[in-house]
Amino acid sequence: MMTKLEVIIQPSKFEAVKDVLTELGIGGMTISDVRGHGRQKGHTEVYKGREYTVDLVPKVKLEIVVSDELVDSAVKAILATAATGKIGDGKIFLYKVEDVIRIRNQERGAVAL
Repeated sequence: MMTKLEVIIQPSKFEAVKDVLTELGIGGMTISDVRGHGRQKGHTEVYKGREYTVDLVPKVKLEIVVSDELVDSAVKAILATAATGKIGDGKIFLYKVEDVIRIRNQERGAVAL
């Protein structure tokens, strides 16, 4: 089996997380710039003397599918690299993946990763 990791992190932590995942042998990942909020509910800023609320905070979303043997080490590496201990560090969502198919040559399963 395989697992999809959907990881939401602070943009400043992206390069370090990408590097540590690459060191683990995880090369394939999809990256998206996203915005959202959790418990921190955004923050207020002042622009040209006026205060306004930034409700949606910029984040980076990584989508990675790995074989089940790599899940624990990938999660531990992400936690160690992305955590600051402050609110807004992000989340990791895990989903079971039944199958994967490489379009180019129709390889299936873990070899298609």
